[in-house]
Amino acid sequence: MSSGKIDVRSPAFPLLFLVASIFIGASLPRVSSQNSTSIEQIFQYDSYRETCPDAEKIVWSKMADIVSGNENATAQLLRLLFHDCFIQGCDASVMLNDTMGMPNQTTERHADPNKTLKGFDFVEEIKELVESECPGVVSCADILVLATRDAIALSGGPYYPAFTGRKDSTRYYTAEATEEIPRPNSNISETLRLFAQRGFNERETVALLGSHNIGRINCGFIASRINMFDNGAIPLDFLRKMRTTCQVPTSSMRNSENKLKVKRVYETSRSMQYYEGLSSSSGQLPGGGFGNHYYQALLKGKGILTADQELMANEQTAKAVFEYAEDADKFRFDFAGAMMKLSNLNVLVGPAGEVRRICSSVNSS
Repeated sequence: MSSGKIDVRSPAFPLLFLVASIFIGASLPRVSSQNSTSIEQIFQYDSYRETCPDAEKIVWSKMADIVSGNENATAQLLRLLFHDCFIQGCDASVMLNDTMGMPNQTTERHADPNKTLKGFDFVEEIKELVESECPGVVSCADILVLATRDAIALSGGPYYPAFTGRKDSTRYYTAEATEEIPRPNSNISETLRLFAQRGFNERETVALLGSHNIGRINCGFIASRINMFDNGAIPLDFLRKMRTTCQVPTSSMRNSENKLKVKRVYETSRSMQYYEGLSSSSGQLPGGGFGNHYYQALLKGKGILTADQELMANEQTAKAVFEYAEDADKFRFDFAGAMMKLSNLNVLVGPAGEVRRICSSVNSS
């Protein structure tokens, strides 16, 4: 469809709905049932239809406003969701901003890999609106999942079914986040190992990393890549473009890491136009446009992150890159399925969690 969304009336929607249902059964080790209530009754599609029937409408409406006014919002929410779900599941633990009375503690939100996360304010704004309509009903974890799904669709990406009924965590996981969030300079073996621990195969990993087709990257994340000597590992024109964009003089590459944080390298379709001379109508879409140019860049050796370009160093992941570079529809479908799987990781339901009143604090604070 030209809109870039998967319509609920189309054949693709029921198929994705079935895929989402299958993913649930494989992703729920932290489920804690309440008495005889089954998981299907707690975690399901449109779970707020009786308790807060306008919840998803509120999320969509607010995200439409946010995305129209902030072209980086979608990428920020995608990264925030990934960092939350990748560590102990989608439980909004990354949003906690207080140490709950424990001195000398660092929250998950302030763990090293999470220090540059953004998008917290978007979730809090939506939470406030939903709370005014249905106090104490909709979790921050569900709002983050729904807001990210809607932002993707509003940026021209696929619209996919999102199950709801998650609870919010009452604790954070700083050590786990520090150790287990994939690094921007990881080699392919390390990346695949971390994703495999969460049940993702090679193709699903490649599909999820396709989220890098929108947003922007802090130049500090690519220091090791643009500090490389001109040895042919990176196309020289691309290397020079990255160095110019990050304002790094060639003669001072080794001592430039602090300077790298001054400017940012953009990964939107418009940045790819800057790097590769491509023209793309997707650059006119809110949020910078969603497409398969990320994979096309990898085929030319022009991945911005080391971890991105490393996808070409493995036979299975390289095969997926080739397929997605040639078939944008296949990428979109696989990306939607991978996002549903990510969103359903290790969901927290029942008395083990809570519905926070404020996303940055547990209710007992």
